[in-house]
Amino acid sequence: MPSENTMRSELVFGATTRISNRFLLTKVAARATRKLHRPNTRVQETINDVLVRFSHANPIARVTDSADVQPIRRAA
Repeated sequence: MPSENTMRSELVFGATTRISNRFLLTKVAARATRKLHRPNTRVQETINDVLVRFSHANPIARVTDSADVQPIRRAA
């Protein structure tokens, strides 16, 4: 958890080291905030927690070999 005097902009810059696309960062952070938010807590604290998790997590994995990827089967 961030210290009391950590600004959100510092958390965003820390998260952008792992997810460089700012639009993707916003989208993923919004989804994670919705999933991790607990009732009776501030949404701002949940957002800060998500950004801290992003700054400490592994970068988004990339597919290196397309031969390992299976096509998606959809019902007719």
